[in-house]
Amino acid sequence: MELYDLVELRDAIPEENLPAGAVGTIVHVFHQPELAYEVEFTDEDGRTLSSVALTPDEIRQRP
Repeated sequence: MELYDLVELRDAIPEENLPAGAVGTIVHVFHQPELAYEVEFTDEDGRTLSSVALTPDEIRQRP
């Protein structure tokens, strides 16, 4: 996965009010100390709802 790819959550993150399947955009890629992605989730108007660092096993790339 790369910067600006659309991804979706495999499982819900209740503390962020994000359901499983929520779609977000990768806005940063971390390579250290391990691979992770900062994913921004927005509402229909483009306002940020949440920005969360996630590991590759927590998301899947949208086709």
